[in-house]
Amino acid sequence: MNFPSTSDTGIVDVIGVGAGFSGLYLSHRLTTAGWTFAGFEAGPSVGGTWFWNTYPGARCDVESIYYSYSFDEALQQEWTWSQRFAPQAEILSYINHVADRFDLRKHFTFDTRVVGATWNAADRLWEVQLDNGETRRGRYLISGAGGLSTPKDFDVPGLENFTGLQVSTSRWNIALDDLAGKRVAVIGTGSSGVQAIPLIAEVAEHVTVFQRTPNYVMPARNADLPPEQVAAVKDGYPAIREECRHSPGGIPDRPVTDNAFDVSDEERRRRYEEAYERSGFQGVGAEFADLLTDAEANRTASEFIHDKIREIVEDPATAELLVPRYHPLGAKRSVFGTDYYETYNRPNVSLVSLRDQPIETMTANAIVTSKGTYEVDAVVLAIGFDAFTGPLYGLGLTGASGKTLQETWHDGIRTYLGFMTTDFPNFFMVAGPLSPALASNVVVTIEQAVDWIADLIEHARDSGATLIEATPEAQNDWVDITEGTVAQTLYATTDSWYRGSNIEGKPNTFMGYVGGVGKYRRMCTEIAKRGYPGVEIDGETQSRNLGPIHQEIS
Repeated sequence: MNFPSTSDTGIVDVIGVGAGFSGLYLSHRLTTAGWTFAGFEAGPSVGGTWFWNTYPGARCDVESIYYSYSFDEALQQEWTWSQRFAPQAEILSYINHVADRFDLRKHFTFDTRVVGATWNAADRLWEVQLDNGETRRGRYLISGAGGLSTPKDFDVPGLENFTGLQVSTSRWNIALDDLAGKRVAVIGTGSSGVQAIPLIAEVAEHVTVFQRTPNYVMPARNADLPPEQVAAVKDGYPAIREECRHSPGGIPDRPVTDNAFDVSDEERRRRYEEAYERSGFQGVGAEFADLLTDAEANRTASEFIHDKIREIVEDPATAELLVPRYHPLGAKRSVFGTDYYETYNRPNVSLVSLRDQPIETMTANAIVTSKGTYEVDAVVLAIGFDAFTGPLYGLGLTGASGKTLQETWHDGIRTYLGFMTTDFPNFFMVAGPLSPALASNVVVTIEQAVDWIADLIEHARDSGATLIEATPEAQNDWVDITEGTVAQTLYATTDSWYRGSNIEGKPNTFMGYVGGVGKYRRMCTEIAKRGYPGVEIDGETQSRNLGPIHQEIS
């Protein structure tokens, strides 16, 4: 069965969701290959996550020169990053530059949200409902919605009673000066809270931080990039990009083979000090090979950070509240801040532990905990996202069986390689659940995902096929592989947004593959080379067993 021409049917080859890093590269890759493409973006412009997250201090935790596209050499040479860790405004400027340079805006309709999508088995296409009431039809539906793009519901008791200024880090819509001279409550100490709190403290009369779980906050060591470093990177980009693609985390690797107890206590401390000064994702948590697999080894690194917190924070009681005791170092995504712990030495900053005194309610001008009342003029909600599944559920997908994606994943997330999910033919996810996106430089993962998906649908087109779906057997194999991989690590010991535990009722599934970006890429390449085992193309499939491929790739 061949698709009819899309030129006179009103049907496009591909409907894409989102105009962030994923959507822009998707539109470029597919339209360059001759596919017709219609993209939809809920925001008024390109940027995705980096359009919406404008809170004070927002910046990337992956170094700028690696957190960028690699698909075009001229683009790499003409763009120059100013800082080690780019701030939000600079990343958004880069994304706008890419959109304009490759004339990508014309492929998108902005201020338009996908609110429903139903598989039409008879015509082998997706019928996509938009929030403006229109329905669009496409042969393939590809989600480029970012894994951290759907804010978590605000579950603070009594929030509706508060009449003061209220703002969320995920949808920031005020100027920092609007908080000047005010008594400000910040609820949440994840990445956005850690970045925003020091800057809010500089303008507020007083800041009260409400913390449930203390995080390991590493010093960002942000700085302007020296021109000679920029020049060296641009000269070496081809090799750097290859290293990123085949490294564990999508950034240049610092391979370590020795374990924490292979060296003396003094040598281990010396190396942790060097790593702490270096910081970044090749910092303390990556200094020894067994820090994410051996609890006792991890304890040596965790206690090193505990001691750093006690050195920095002058008040012993506050320092102890900030010491992360509830998870090993690295089992949750590391957080990087500038003067975060130092901020608690300011006389206008105080800390409340929600484990000791949970919020009971809010009044018109105060937060009431089990132990006290805190009068405030403004509340900043830094409480995170409904990661990975939230953006996908928001698309309102209904598959071939008539079940929604939420119903299909009721007992846990199931995908094939993070790209596809059984019962949803011709639907693909860029950097989706059970891909390496959760624990990697996501731009590297995005480019690889877009290329793999594009190659697959081109392979089907070349063979005259019109239906692509993951087999249940291959999907089960991949779930087993991801679960088996994470079970060997300390990730498995910790509740976090990685497992969806920040969302009430969400199935407890670790949402990523942590075997490494490089190994994942090699597996995906081998699967394509073998003719896509595990993928049913027009009812035909090759070998369904992923086990040997996973075992063969090192």
